[in-house]
Amino acid sequence: MNVTNDEQEKQVVSRQRVADHGEVYTAKREVNAMLDLVKEETERIDSRFLEPACGTGNFLVEILNRKMEAVRRQFAQNRFEYDLASAQAVSSIYGIELLPDNVENCRQRLLEQYLDTYRRHLTSEASPELQRCIRFLLRKNILCGDALTMLGQDDLPITFCEWTFIGMEGRVKRRDYELAELLRNVEFDKPKPGEYGNLFSDLDEPVFVPLPKREYPLTDYLKLPDYE
Repeated sequence: MNVTNDEQEKQVVSRQRVADHGEVYTAKREVNAMLDLVKEETERIDSRFLEPACGTGNFLVEILNRKMEAVRRQFAQNRFEYDLASAQAVSSIYGIELLPDNVENCRQRLLEQYLDTYRRHLTSEASPELQRCIRFLLRKNILCGDALTMLGQDDLPITFCEWTFIGMEGRVKRRDYELAELLRNVEFDKPKPGEYGNLFSDLDEPVFVPLPKREYPLTDYLKLPDYE
């Protein structure tokens, strides 16, 4: 798994963690070099990214940084649109991490990155309602589990939420899918009942994903935590 420490650029936390988990830090330079290979996607607000061994979030923090810059360019003149687009940017970032302390650190780093960027772009604080929404999205999208077995910390299947933002109305549709089913691709000529595209693909390749495990009513994005 890859994690990073922006301040000290250390390679390891401890030899024991390297031996037990293969935990090695990735330098920021390498992170940016790798993300530049898919630069256009990292600057799309709605493009989805999944880091299956996200550590403390070095890749995800930089992806969020790039997406938030795209939000600034497009929506900085309208606070409602900026808030909505920035929430969509956060909702498009997913991570799986084996170590619980790294999961919490990753969520916190992403939250701090979001709030710091918000202040810089709008010279004001995000509203309490928006902060609550962002914390909720990070809790649902950054999960503790094993990407190889596709099981969570509780030995239940890792389940991710698909957040579909409807235009600029502030309405969101949530569907929950098990990761194992999302990644189970079967070729087909035409979609059959119950078939959807891959949550983590924008390539339009033929894939099969069964019906979601659960669907939620269309709701205002700031009220998403109320439907947990």
